[in-house]
Amino acid sequence: MTLFVRMAVGIALTLAAASAQGQDLIVEKKTLELPTYTTAGGATIKGVKVGWEAYGQLNADRSNAILVTHFFSGTSHAAGKYKPEDRAPGYWDPIIGPGKAIDTNRYFVISSDTLVNLSPKDPNVVTTGPATIDPATGKPYGLSFPVVSIRDFVNVQKALLDSLGIRKLKAVVGASMGALQAYEWAVAYPEMVDRIVPVIGAAGGDAYLGAWVEVWGAPIRLDPKWKGGAYDPQDPPKEGLAAALKVVTLHAQGPEWAAKNFGRSPAEEGKNPAAALQNRFKLEAALDAASAARAGVADANHMLYLVRANQLAAADPTKIKAPALIVYTPTDQVFRQGWIERTAAAIKANGTPVETVEITGPNGHLNGVLHIAQAGAKIAEFLAK
Repeated sequence: MTLFVRMAVGIALTLAAASAQGQDLIVEKKTLELPTYTTAGGATIKGVKVGWEAYGQLNADRSNAILVTHFFSGTSHAAGKYKPEDRAPGYWDPIIGPGKAIDTNRYFVISSDTLVNLSPKDPNVVTTGPATIDPATGKPYGLSFPVVSIRDFVNVQKALLDSLGIRKLKAVVGASMGALQAYEWAVAYPEMVDRIVPVIGAAGGDAYLGAWVEVWGAPIRLDPKWKGGAYDPQDPPKEGLAAALKVVTLHAQGPEWAAKNFGRSPAEEGKNPAAALQNRFKLEAALDAASAARAGVADANHMLYLVRANQLAAADPTKIKAPALIVYTPTDQVFRQGWIERTAAAIKANGTPVETVEITGPNGHLNGVLHIAQAGAKIAEFLAK
């Protein structure tokens, strides 16, 4: 597949993507533009754009790059801040930065928004997907946008790396859907990948998880405003999208989180759920509020396309030759421990070195995002080999 990349030429060999101000990395969001992209399924998309950001410096021979791939509801914002006054840094800031596990004094760390990113209305997200205007019609693509897969996410990332003159990756590191991309990288471009660090994710297709992610998106299809995907951008199916995000959030969290933070308390003091059906539990109200807020920057069709991309993930672990460090959490209800163990065994059967590291916490699947610092020392050691 040939991809012509329209990028600024003459990128400095010592590309500085982020600089430290105080204790925070300050990072700049950039955009990759592809005049056309041909999907793994053979469809052509014109005018593809994805956002990307990076931390640290690319060395003279461009051999110190690490690619970070993001999770289902994530973005390229893996670390640092866009502005010093930002409320919070990127999701993996505890392990990415100067002197941290993924040390930006040593590595050039790069991350990009995927195609069909969940949050195209977020001002810091750049993505092409069904909400994008089709140049042929002047209207959003909607369901005419071609189906894309984890392989497509990887192929666009490769186009980005090609544009920067990066021919080898020190590692691909990612959580959940990002782990699926790490496995896919190892299968699709084995000559480029020195090692992989999949976090809270397993390789190979799984019918049960495929059905679960379909349940994630099901409320969207039930919202009458969805209109078979041809909804009015000014009147989108917000209720269905919010309900879908509620399902995702609950599945990705865990019982300990629910018990610790909410228990069986009523949402409003004096309104016992046992007294009236309209009286609610605190957890229910919190999930609704959080999901409604997230729906404000998300897009319903984008979510359904992400669901399908995850259902299509099927990187064969028996073909992986890159040494792997697999980070997992035993309370994960999305990528269960047994599937992680089968993935590790399949890679090891190739004669490929595999290590696993367990992290714990009350957040189930999301332990891999919220408590990743537990694996920091092991990740640093693995990358240094």
